[in-house]
Amino acid sequence: MMRNTLGTLLLLLFCAFATAPVFGQLAGQECFPRKENKLVYDVADVLTSNDERDLEQLLVGIADSTSNQITIVIVPDLCGMDKAQFAIELGELWGVGQTKEDNGIVMLIKPKTTASKGEMFIAVGRGLEGVIPDITAKGIVEIECVPSFKKNDYYEGIYKSVQVLSALARGEYNSAEYASKHKRRKDNSAPIIALLALLLIGFVFFAKASQARRYAQTNQIGFWAAWALLNATSRSHRGYYSNFSSGRGRFGGFNGGGGFGGFGGGSFGGGGAGGSW
Repeated sequence: MMRNTLGTLLLLLFCAFATAPVFGQLAGQECFPRKENKLVYDVADVLTSNDERDLEQLLVGIADSTSNQITIVIVPDLCGMDKAQFAIELGELWGVGQTKEDNGIVMLIKPKTTASKGEMFIAVGRGLEGVIPDITAKGIVEIECVPSFKKNDYYEGIYKSVQVLSALARGEYNSAEYASKHKRRKDNSAPIIALLALLLIGFVFFAKASQARRYAQTNQIGFWAAWALLNATSRSHRGYYSNFSSGRGRFGGFNGGGGFGGFGGGSFGGGGAGGSW
């Protein structure tokens, strides 16, 4: 009796482990958008119709001229899946990229809401992992995407990242050059900003000190008393600045030819990187 029970338990455990990936994949597929002959899928509805049209034309132009296929998938929910798993499984299932080149890229975006953080993952096809390694994909997420996404400007972040991904895939510059360019910009700008800030603080301090010294002499009071009185007067007359919001820029779209003809059967090996905001 005990032997039969143990055998049954072992059989059930074997079945559970054997079928777990299948169940996971099916659960993920239920959350995937319905595949169509297009490259932009905005299920979360964060792009305008003009945004979608411009990005679609841009991506179709890239696919026509280079055969590299970049698809944008924006979903409201990951259905409990990890963002990397979602993006890679979708790329595999749809066959993004060409069969022999495996030159597909899936940019998955789950926008931020009041109830959940924003998440994204750039899944890179096997054939492009050499020119877009994981560390470069991570840099694109953090430099090109997240700053714009934090401002709820999804179009800008997507457009900038697509430009970089396409340039890397075409070999216009390599991942080392991309990293070096942004490292130089960061290294060069930080000391300049710090110096300007110190100069501004120094200028304001000496201007206030000179004003306080004259006020103290005129009213025959101490320097620090004059300083305090001037600061109190300044606060009482200080106004409020109006809030200005910059206009939303429009990038020129690619005037491609016809529509997208469909994915070519590319494969993904797990390359890519993601981030959140």
